[in-house]
Amino acid sequence: MAKLNKDDFISALKEMNLLEIKELVDAMKEEFGVDPSAVAVAAGPAVAAEDSEPATVTVSISEAGPSKVQVIKVVREITGLGLKESKDLVDNAGSPIKENISVEEANEIKAKLEEAGATVEVK
Repeated sequence: MAKLNKDDFISALKEMNLLEIKELVDAMKEEFGVDPSAVAVAAGPAVAAEDSEPATVTVSISEAGPSKVQVIKVVREITGLGLKESKDLVDNAGSPIKENISVEEANEIKAKLEEAGATVEVK
């Protein structure tokens, strides 16, 4: 029997009806002990995960803006840090305020900080 290449095999599959393809899959399961449909299902979610946005992000302040005191208060509220630590975070632009948080939580924090007058980055 001649060896089929990938293109010939796909062409042969296109000519089969669903019942014939099901019989082929069953024969492959029996012959090789592998379920080809399980491999296709297992590969599907991995591809989808690559296309989605990151699961966790980091929020940092680029610039405190004109009402620095209000921004410090919001940072204290968000982080639970003391006044000095919160002030240091606001003064050191680019320092992460919260790391490894969900996108939803990051958007809420960003909204609070921007309302207080800060410029915020979500990475």
